Amino acid sequence: MRIAAFGFRSIPPAKGAAGADKFAMELFPRLVARGHSVVAYNRRYPDVFVDVKEYKGVQIKTIKTIQRSGFDTLLHSFKATCDIIFRNTADVVHIQNGGNSIWALPLRLFGKKVFISQDGVDWKRDKWTWYAKLYLQISAYITAYFPNEVIFDNVIAKKLFEDRFNKKFAFIPFGSEIAPWPENTDILDRLNLKKGEYFLFVGRFIPDKGLHYLLPAFTGSLSNKKLVLIGGSPNPSPYEQELIDMSNGNVIFPGFVYGDETNTLFKNAYCYIQPSDVEGLSPVVLTVMGLGVPLIVSDIEENEYAVLETARKFKKGNIASLTEEINFAEQNYPEMQRLAVLAQERALTVFNWESVADEHIRVFKES
Repeated sequence: MRIAAFGFRSIPPAKGAAGADKFAMELFPRLVARGHSVVAYNRRYPDVFVDVKEYKGVQIKTIKTIQRSGFDTLLHSFKATCDIIFRNTADVVHIQNGGNSIWALPLRLFGKKVFISQDGVDWKRDKWTWYAKLYLQISAYITAYFPNEVIFDNVIAKKLFEDRFNKKFAFIPFGSEIAPWPENTDILDRLNLKKGEYFLFVGRFIPDKGLHYLLPAFTGSLSNKKLVLIGGSPNPSPYEQELIDMSNGNVIFPGFVYGDETNTLFKNAYCYIQPSDVEGLSPVVLTVMGLGVPLIVSDIEENEYAVLETARKFKKGNIASLTEEINFAEQNYPEMQRLAVLAQERALTVFNWESVADEHIRVFKES
C-alpha cells in the first residue's frame, strides 16, 4: 500500500510534540518494515521544525504553517490534502484528530481511502474557544460518516461515538513497549537529579493536563523530592507563566526533552504523575507502565481503562486528593513498586506496538 499521513506535528518529535507525534513515530516505521510506503507530512512553524527528509524508511514532507493554535492544524492539513491529491502521493490516507475530518471529503472524492484516528472527545478540552468547540462538534458528524473507517484508541470515546451516531467503529489501542536505548545519566547530571529522587510529568502545558492541580498538590505535600515538569506550551500562552508562578524551589522546568533522554527520565523517576482532566489513551501513561515505573493518575475513564488496579488514582481536579496520593507514594513505596510490576505486566501484554501496526494494516485493507 501507498500510505500518506498527517495530523501530528513532526517525526521525530520537536518542540510542542504530544501523543500524536509519539504515535506517528512508533506506527509509521513499522508499516514501512512490513513492506508499505509511507509519506508523513511534518509541520514547519516559523520557529520550529525538524529538517529531515526520511525517518526509519518513512518519507518526510515538511509543509509550512502558522503559529496560531487550531488554525495551524487546519492550514497544514489543507496543504497536505492538496499535495496528496495533486501529486498523487498515496492511495490510503491516515489522518490523526477528528478536527481534520473535513479533509476526508475531497480526499474521498479523488478516490483515496481515508482513515481517521480519534483519540478522545475533542470538544470537551478546555483549551478550545467556544467557536473551536462548536467546530469540533460539527466535525464529529463528518468524522462519523465520511471516512472509510474511524479508529479509536480507547473504548470510552468509541462507545460515546457509537451511541451518538448509532454506528460501529474500529478499536486499536496504543502500544507501550520501548526499544532498548543507551541508558546513561547525562540528562540527570545536567538537571542535577538523582535516581528515585524526583516525581515526573511529561507533556504539553495546557489546562487539559491538570498541571494547575499538580503544582499546589505537590508543594502542599510531605515530599521533599523534586518535581520535574518536562515540556511547555505548544503555542505562546500565559498558562506556562502561571505554572511557574505557582512553583517553589523543588519544581524544575527543563523545557522540552525527547527520545532517549526522556526514556531515561521516565526510568529513573520515583513516581510519574498524570493529572489530566481530558485524555485519550495516553501514550505516556502506557510507556510509564511498560517501564515499570510507579504511577499516579487522575480517575478519568480513559486513565482507569489503561491502568485498571495497577496505579494509584486521585479524584479529577481535586488538589487535596492528589496531595493524599503523593503522600501515600512517599510513605508506602513498596506498595507503589508492587503496583508498578502489575502495570508493566498489563502494558506489555495488552498494549503492543507490533500488534498495533498489524491491526492498522488489516483495517486499511478490509475497510
